[in-house]
Amino acid sequence: MNISAELTLTPLQDTFEKPIIDFIKALRASGLHVVENPLSTQVYGPYDLVMNLIQTELKEAFERIDQGLIYIKIVKSDRSEYEPNF
Repeated sequence: MNISAELTLTPLQDTFEKPIIDFIKALRASGLHVVENPLSTQVYGPYDLVMNLIQTELKEAFERIDQGLIYIKIVKSDRSEYEPNF
């Protein structure tokens, strides 16, 4: 089963750029389909691979920041080919 996950990491501290960049670079290095925009990062692929990646890399990111939060949306389908038709 493939899924699409949208992630928004928000460190609650003054120095927030490096933890976000490191998190995105780790997602990119996974080999999964990763798409970024100014507000979030999307990861597409098999359920187990995406969820394991999120679990591993989120733990690493949280260990590097004092406080933070993450918004996660997960869709049970691969939406990587979606294009609006309006």
